[in-house]
Amino acid sequence: MEEQKIQNDDQVSEESAKKQRKPFKRYIAAVLVAIIIVAVGYFIHDALNYQTTDDAYVETTTVQVAPKVSGQIVDVFITDNQKVKEGDLVAKIDPADYEVKLAQAEAKYERTLLNQKNAKANFKASQTNIEVAKKDLDRYKNLYEKGAVSKQTLDAAQAKYDAAQANLTQSEQALLSDSGNKVADADLKEIKALRDQAKLYLSYTNIYAPQTGTVSNRRVEKGMYVNVGSPLFVIVPEDVWVVANFKENQLRNMKPGQEVDIKIDTYPNKVFKGKVDSIQRASGAKSSLFPPENAVGSFVKIVQRIPVKIVFTEKIDPNEFNIVPGMSVVPKVRVRN
Repeated sequence: MEEQKIQNDDQVSEESAKKQRKPFKRYIAAVLVAIIIVAVGYFIHDALNYQTTDDAYVETTTVQVAPKVSGQIVDVFITDNQKVKEGDLVAKIDPADYEVKLAQAEAKYERTLLNQKNAKANFKASQTNIEVAKKDLDRYKNLYEKGAVSKQTLDAAQAKYDAAQANLTQSEQALLSDSGNKVADADLKEIKALRDQAKLYLSYTNIYAPQTGTVSNRRVEKGMYVNVGSPLFVIVPEDVWVVANFKENQLRNMKPGQEVDIKIDTYPNKVFKGKVDSIQRASGAKSSLFPPENAVGSFVKIVQRIPVKIVFTEKIDPNEFNIVPGMSVVPKVRVRN
């Protein structure tokens, strides 16, 4: 009897424990259902009001620095990853050859200038001589008609006038071309242009930074010979933005000016603020060097991606956040308020 009583007591205790566990299970189930509802609601809210993509990168416009003249590098004033300002002297080409060419151009200019002055002086002297010869000829003609001078004297005056006329024509041809332009002036302008070009080439031996930024991909060293247009290094400016390639069906409500939350893989715990700057007027495939031809027999529809430019709206301290072109980004665009 005692054993049966103990078994009955154990059975009652077990049934009581089961009754106590049922409300706890129901509570857990209710919590799980609530979490699922909230998650689904958040997902639906996020999908309706935001558009995001992981096909996005930090972008900028880099400047490749190259010499405008050929020569040997005699000085380099930059190092790898150094910050430079616009107008800083970054390298120097041996100027000796260009100094010689400038000296030659200067000498030729001075000689041409002297020739021009001589030509003008000869022309002016010829004009004076012919005026004097014309007056003498007219005077001797009057005296000859009155019988005051001989025919020989008149002929001598005529010969002197003819010689002065020939000299005037010759000096005039030295100044005038067939089109009426002054040859001496034209020669002087040409030589002056060559002299200015020699000065310009000499100035090109000093290579300056075209804009402010950071030196990257440096390939210039002292002693190397460089040609015109050969790349020396690249300047990466501090101004950066994001290019996000959204699917075409994500752009329905996207417009310039909309707020963007920007997460960069390098700084996962920081959300940067930005806005949509512009949307490209062609897909990435259409803007490529070899755009696809869809008018073919085997056509497969592919969802296209459209590049969207996103700019940062907050001031970023470069000492705290080193955001460089090529970094992976996940932008989140608020397409509905």
